[in-house]
Amino acid sequence: MAEVVPLASVPTKSIEQLLDAAFGSDRHQRTAYKLREASVPLAALSFALRDGDAIIASIQCWPVRIGNCPLILVGPVAVDPEHQNSGHGSHLMRTLLKAAAALGDPAMVMIGDPEYYHRFGFTADQTAGWTMPGPWEPRRLLARNPVGHALPQTGILERADAL
Repeated sequence: MAEVVPLASVPTKSIEQLLDAAFGSDRHQRTAYKLREASVPLAALSFALRDGDAIIASIQCWPVRIGNCPLILVGPVAVDPEHQNSGHGSHLMRTLLKAAAALGDPAMVMIGDPEYYHRFGFTADQTAGWTMPGPWEPRRLLARNPVGHALPQTGILERADAL
């Protein structure tokens, strides 16, 4: 039976191998990686799914902002190809959302397929005026804001530590 563990308890090499298997070794060229570059995942919102000694899935969250508005960037959500379509990604998303609720449900953003992530409350409704560094598809820039934090209507999504 797979067990959710804190991402911080998993060797970085294991996570990197999982991400390569799930997204390919060229994944660092994606726009989302520019937002995560030189950042550290938020420990309270980042998890892995362990099956025995194997890491079969992970979810990471990162601090980002638009202007002075802090947001949580969700992703990557990775599942080892041999374990995809088994509910592991959904399980990690529910784990993340439960942990986020305990922290007051901060506003979150992600780059993902709206058809999949809509069930977790992510939509492009609040992101139409937002931009990002690098190429991106506006329909895939999704936000989740269940408690109605004041979010800017326009702005560029940046690392939280960007100057």
